[in-house]
Amino acid sequence: MAVSTVPAQVATNALQAIPFGSMIGGPLKACIEAQAMAAKTTWEFIQEVGLYTDEKGEKKAVNVSFSFIQGGHLVQLNVPLLTIVPIPYIAIHSIDINFKANVSASSSSYSENSSSESLDAGGEAKASLGWGPFKVEASMKANYSSKKDSKATEESKYSVESTIDVNVKAGQDSMPAGLAKVLEMLGNSLDVCDTKGMLEANALEFTGEGRLILTYKDKNGLYVPSAIHCVDSAIDETRLEMDDSVVYELKEANTYTFKAGDRELTIKVNPKDN
Repeated sequence: MAVSTVPAQVATNALQAIPFGSMIGGPLKACIEAQAMAAKTTWEFIQEVGLYTDEKGEKKAVNVSFSFIQGGHLVQLNVPLLTIVPIPYIAIHSIDINFKANVSASSSSYSENSSSESLDAGGEAKASLGWGPFKVEASMKANYSSKKDSKATEESKYSVESTIDVNVKAGQDSMPAGLAKVLEMLGNSLDVCDTKGMLEANALEFTGEGRLILTYKDKNGLYVPSAIHCVDSAIDETRLEMDDSVVYELKEANTYTFKAGDRELTIKVNPKDN
């Protein structure tokens, strides 16, 4: 009896049925989805932690402000929050996928045939014949037997085993060029301001007449030209407000007082020399 090839065929079919595409593509897909989730987490962190929406619906950077003494004066430092906290930017550096498929098959066959046959020829039959003083007797015996045995066994075994190991390495990656540029610009915006604001003029004294340019920064470091005003409202007719300053045309000899917030400046216009 030939050895059966059925177990080998079953094992081969089992090997072909292993989903290698899923075993390799599944971890890759999971890593791609994880990378997308990491990018979304970074975006949500910037939106929820580093930015806020003002009353006009515009996005602005969240600043951390604190006061300290510098040069004998109390000043305030305004720092964008995104420049002093680590931004989560996790990236997958490498993916190692190792898998092992083990298919074993075995088959055994056993066959046994036996037969026996016997014949006894002695016969068994009796007969007698006689006449006169003569008499003849005959006896014959005959036996015949046959025996035939057969035995066949077949055994087959197969097993399929598959294992997969996935090793993913990830870490804090370098920031994209755009985000790095934004943080650089925010870093350059660090500003130290007086807690009462700063009111400055291009000159404190003129002769005859003069063109006065005033600038005012509040405690947050923002230019607020609209906060500047003159105590003597008579010269407001010459007031010209710019993006970050206010211009006054001083044509009469006098002492003028200008205020902005908690700050005050006195500007003196002397008579023109004859």
